[in-house]
Amino acid sequence: MLFAHRTDAGERLAEALRHLRGENPVVLGLPRGGVPVAFQVARALGAPLDVIVVRKLGVPYHRELGFGAIGEGGVRVISEDIVRSSRVRPEDLAAVERAEEAELARRARSFRGERPRVALAGRTVIVVDDGIATGATAAAACEVVRAQGAARVVLAVPVAPPDAVARLRTAADEVVCLSAPHAFRAVGEWYEDFSQTSDEEVVALLARAVAGSVAVEVDAGGLTLAGDLALPEGAGAVVVFAHGSGSSRRSPRNRAVAAELNRARLGTLLFDLLTPAEEADRANVFAIEPLACRLAEATRWLRRRVPLPVGYFGASTGAAAALWAAAEAAEASDAAIGAVVSRGGRPDLAGPRLASVRAPTLLVVGGRDTTVLDLNRGAQRALRCENRLEIVPGATHLFEEPGALDEVAALARDWFTRHLVP
Repeated sequence: MLFAHRTDAGERLAEALRHLRGENPVVLGLPRGGVPVAFQVARALGAPLDVIVVRKLGVPYHRELGFGAIGEGGVRVISEDIVRSSRVRPEDLAAVERAEEAELARRARSFRGERPRVALAGRTVIVVDDGIATGATAAAACEVVRAQGAARVVLAVPVAPPDAVARLRTAADEVVCLSAPHAFRAVGEWYEDFSQTSDEEVVALLARAVAGSVAVEVDAGGLTLAGDLALPEGAGAVVVFAHGSGSSRRSPRNRAVAAELNRARLGTLLFDLLTPAEEADRANVFAIEPLACRLAEATRWLRRRVPLPVGYFGASTGAAAALWAAAEAAEASDAAIGAVVSRGGRPDLAGPRLASVRAPTLLVVGGRDTTVLDLNRGAQRALRCENRLEIVPGATHLFEEPGALDEVAALARDWFTRHLVP
């Protein structure tokens, strides 16, 4: 069984876990790659999502040999047999444990911030990873979860070797594995896209889960498009995301920005502007006017359900569609768009409509994205609305540099809060 990406794996794994929905489970993702899979499982089961942070304790002179594991809340799972047979001084083992405790606390804080972890006592807990090689970390996670009070532990993974699945049946009450191929060498071989999951994506997914993101079917003028709608408690406005070329509602960069907006009590709607069949034709990505019409239809669908001010966040070619749709709304009888933010956008592609945009517009460009920066400067001169150009120093087109995307998210948050929230 081959998975397109972790989201695909999570959706398929969720189907195999439907029987647990009635048990009111908690879903825990092993960071980092297990969290995107766990997010889909939690959403399908209507369950809370959290991370399970564990640290294996390795014998000092033979780190691969684990003598135990630790988890949050002071949980310690120690193998006394290995401790005795290792013949290592107690103070050396204690030093290993202190070092791992510090790293565990650091990682948990980086993923969860000040938010408390989800209580597990008496609950059915589903531990999720994107795949298993040896199973050592997964086994440690199951032991830690049980020590934290879980009544039942279910380990769920898309793919693992048969021998690892057999061993893990002693660590969990139930093991759900979609594929256990005999010709197994590495987890990544069973994914078309196994790109690394960043800490930022983990944080964004956890924040979206807390915000109550739900899967929706957006009616865009008779065409049904998949979307994710998050409405934090007390939300004062909703920001609709228009993704760019080669992206979709699953874009980790857009999700990271959406998470920051959710933390600021702004709702978000991420949806696929194009169907899978349309994405296959690259020309559709640059058909700005049809994309803008589709965005406008999706906005009308949203307004019928959520009576809040609406803003647009556009990336790459999606920024042009957002500006075009904002201009159309300003000229038509539709309610006006309250604000627009463009991330690494191509506003120049909305050239004929820029002068009609009335929504306050923020253009954010990486300092090293020189070609797009020049295009944004030209587009800025054509805008007649309140606008600003922000340059993120040292950032390239995708804002992959450390801290660059955080700066984009903060700029967007402040712009939308200023212009959308009464």
